[in-house]
Amino acid sequence: MVNFFIERQKHTARYYSETLSDDIKLEMVLIPEGEFMMGAPETELELRNSERPQHKVNVPTFFMGRYPITQEQWQAIMGNNPSEFKGDKRPVENISWEDAQEFCARLTQHTNRKYRLPTEAEWEYACRAGTKTPFHFGETITTELANYDGKYVYGAGVEGEYRGETTEVGEFPPNAFGLYDMHGNVWEWCEDNWHENYEDAPNDGSAWLSGDNSIKVVHGGSWISGPGSCRSAFRDDLTRVDRDDTFGFRVVCVAPKTT
Repeated sequence: MVNFFIERQKHTARYYSETLSDDIKLEMVLIPEGEFMMGAPETELELRNSERPQHKVNVPTFFMGRYPITQEQWQAIMGNNPSEFKGDKRPVENISWEDAQEFCARLTQHTNRKYRLPTEAEWEYACRAGTKTPFHFGETITTELANYDGKYVYGAGVEGEYRGETTEVGEFPPNAFGLYDMHGNVWEWCEDNWHENYEDAPNDGSAWLSGDNSIKVVHGGSWISGPGSCRSAFRDDLTRVDRDDTFGFRVVCVAPKTT
C-alpha cells in the first residue's frame, strides 16, 4: 500500500512515503529533470580515466530513496538480514547486484509500483544536486560530513575519524535534493554495465547496458574508502555477484501520479 503526499521540507524536497510494514516506511524524494556535466573535469584531484570524457546528460524526472536501503527495510521485504554491522537504521550491506535486483523485484510486487536501481547518470546527477565540485559539500570533505576513512585527506581537507563500520543513515547533512549518505557509508550499485570510460555513453540518463553484463558499476564510496573514492564522479567496477560489508544500494522509481 502507498501513502502519497507532498510536503515542503528542508531544501524544498518533495517526496512520497511507501509503506513496507505497519511501522516501516520507504521515503522517496523527487529528483527534478535537468541537465548536467557527467564525469570529472581535467582539473579534479585524483581524476581517473574512467571518469572521462566529461559529457552533457539530460536526466528526466524520477524519485530516489532518501537514504540507502536500511536493514529494517530489507528485512520487511526479504525476511532476512545479511549485514555485518547490525542495526535497523544502518544501511543493509553484504548485498550483491543480483541481491539488489531481487529486492527491487519483490518491492515492485509488494507495492505494485516499478522500482529499480538507479542508472549511473541518475546517481551522479542526484548526488551532485546542481553542484560541479568533487563533493556536493564543495571542494573537499570531512568526517563531520560523511562516513569514510578519515586517516586520509582530499585537497585542502584535514584528517578526521575512521569509524571502521557503517553508521545509521541520515546522521550527516543532506544535499540540496534532500538525499543523505551519497558520499561514503556504503557503495551503491547502479543498473549499468561497466565501461572503461565514457566514450559513446548515452546522454539521456538511461542505463548503459551494452557490453559485458557480468561487470556492474558502483558509486559513492564507503566507510572504509579514502575520500577520493567518495567523489561524485568516482566510479568502480564489480562483478554482479560480489558481496561485501561495504556494498549497499538505494532504489529509484518513475514519478508517481498525484491524482
